[in-house]
Amino acid sequence: MRLILLGPPGAGKGTQAKFITEKYGIPQISTGDMLRAAIKEGTPLGLAAKQVMDAGQLVSDDLIIGLVKERLAQPDCAKGYLFDGFPRTIPQAEALKSSGVALDFVLQIDVPDSEIVTRMSGRRAHLASGRTYHVVFNPPKVEGKDDVTGEPLVQRDDDREETVKKRLEVYHSQTAPLVKYYSDWAATGDAKAPKYRMISGQGSVDAITTRALEALA
Repeated sequence: MRLILLGPPGAGKGTQAKFITEKYGIPQISTGDMLRAAIKEGTPLGLAAKQVMDAGQLVSDDLIIGLVKERLAQPDCAKGYLFDGFPRTIPQAEALKSSGVALDFVLQIDVPDSEIVTRMSGRRAHLASGRTYHVVFNPPKVEGKDDVTGEPLVQRDDDREETVKKRLEVYHSQTAPLVKYYSDWAATGDAKAPKYRMISGQGSVDAITTRALEALA
């Protein structure tokens, strides 16, 4: 099982990735983890990436694709892999295609923007312990207070409504075109094209997992 998981921030990709990777016995590959690992191991590509990042620049698509191919050559990828948060843009998708990385599915988790804003802007955290709550879906016993310590809960900057809306704008401008890219490619009948599937990311976690696994069956 070789797939790309697409969806906006807050769609529940991380949760579903966990279930999918467990079901198929494949690793979850995120470019952030890959970069950190390559830098830590001091591989030539890792060192090149570190130089670019230390200069405050973005790592080029060529370098990312090199890291991806290096990662896919490792033994744990023999049965497949799940890309989370990659590719992010059309040029990255093109580079992935031209480098011959095999894909079976592109699975999109679809959640309306209004729902994402509600989900993310309602999150509250107890920073010292990492406990998280939600004002609607998982409220603390006492409003604004941690259940265990009684200390005040905070809203992380990333979860503020205006930040969430900005992140969604970036997603729609950069990543959403990938949906068209992969569905158009699938429609050509090319044998190498991954099958494109979209599922609703609304409802219980179990219901979404069932939809995801059915879509990949």
